Amino acid sequence: MTKETILIVDDSIEMLEVLRRHLHSMNFATFQCTNVNDAIEILNQTTIDLLITDLQMPGINGMELVKYTSEHFPSIPKLVITGHPSVSNAVEAVRSGAIDYLVKPFTKEELISRLELSLVREKRANKQEKANIVRKVNFKAPMGIIGQSEKIQHLAEIIDRVKDVKATVLISGESGTGKELVARAIHYTSKYANSSFISVNCGGIPENLLESELFGYVKGAFTGANETRAGFFQAAEGGTIFLDEIGNASLNVQTRLLRVLQEKEITMVGSNKPVKIDVRIVSATNADLKKQCEQGTFREDLYYRLNVLSIEMPPLRERTEDIPLLTKYFLHKYSREFAKDDVQIDPRALEMICRYNFPGNIRELENLIQRLVILNDRLITIEDLPAYLKSSIDNDDSSTSLKTLKEIELDYIKKVLVQTNYNKSKAAIILGIDRKTLRQKIGD
Repeated sequence: MTKETILIVDDSIEMLEVLRRHLHSMNFATFQCTNVNDAIEILNQTTIDLLITDLQMPGINGMELVKYTSEHFPSIPKLVITGHPSVSNAVEAVRSGAIDYLVKPFTKEELISRLELSLVREKRANKQEKANIVRKVNFKAPMGIIGQSEKIQHLAEIIDRVKDVKATVLISGESGTGKELVARAIHYTSKYANSSFISVNCGGIPENLLESELFGYVKGAFTGANETRAGFFQAAEGGTIFLDEIGNASLNVQTRLLRVLQEKEITMVGSNKPVKIDVRIVSATNADLKKQCEQGTFREDLYYRLNVLSIEMPPLRERTEDIPLLTKYFLHKYSREFAKDDVQIDPRALEMICRYNFPGNIRELENLIQRLVILNDRLITIEDLPAYLKSSIDNDDSSTSLKTLKEIELDYIKKVLVQTNYNKSKAAIILGIDRKTLRQKIGD
């Protein structure tokens, strides 16, 4: 009999671990994540039978996740948990579609009673609908990866070969090519899928915090360490930790990562007691790690430890036959998100989109389609396409010289900076890189 699957969302790793243990002891399967964006990815890729979410989290709060789930997956019961109870929050949660409201701290018995109530009151009504949507958009590619080109088929074969192997995987490729999607596909199609998938952006966490976030710390380890706290590696026990932008990790963190790979153990900050772990490490980079090794900014021994299994992500310009499928998927996705009838695209406009180089890869295509759906209710035509896209194609048609990849990338970065009025933080988010990498690329 198939286990009921519960998605748990809480920014506290300790709470995730408590809930995971309780639910596994009750024979539930679980997915866990610490933010709303990751939760939405899982909802869109996996059949979920019940959602448990905290309300107050950094960035997008849990109430927005409840509303999103109610709108897009109305058959999924939603249980809200919070350490900051209020009548107004309770009322809003119920109005937004939550079945029940549980105040922290709570006992296992209280959790059981709420789960039984939630699962009885709403059955799994959306499974067949969700399966149909996945079949329409995935085209036999791994979960979440859209395409049917030869390069995507090759990528699917590699994922299938490595998914159940605990060896380290290094995913390389340009920004926006979908490296994290591949990491998730490796995990969620593997025999470890019911264990944690923890994603860590090594370029998005300040260098002085990354070490304690990865390995945890003991009480008194540094100023402000008022309690012992587990790190991302402990949270990923039995599952997968994804280290994005690994090239941005400091040499000190690199040294500790090397020890993790060699000894299969971690040492919390402020402690000298090693702790054995069982975690698969998948890392990703858009940088040239070999060059960084030559420059002395990345440990060569760590590079070879991380690069046991290598996956190279193809840029979108090398699989242009997938652009119509991706466009169709994003049109459907954002038409639903913005409560519109499916917005269509004129064949001539689609042809022009297919001719564009997309230096920002899939992320740039998705942002383009999202903007076009917002601005159009029925049909997207050539006149609706942004001027930079049309002029870029005109220039390519009239040009007798070819630009280098670095020149194309720099041109795109400049366009994004212009669009954001040179706000580097916003530009870095759109480009999918951190501010440090952006400064390096523009020579600032």
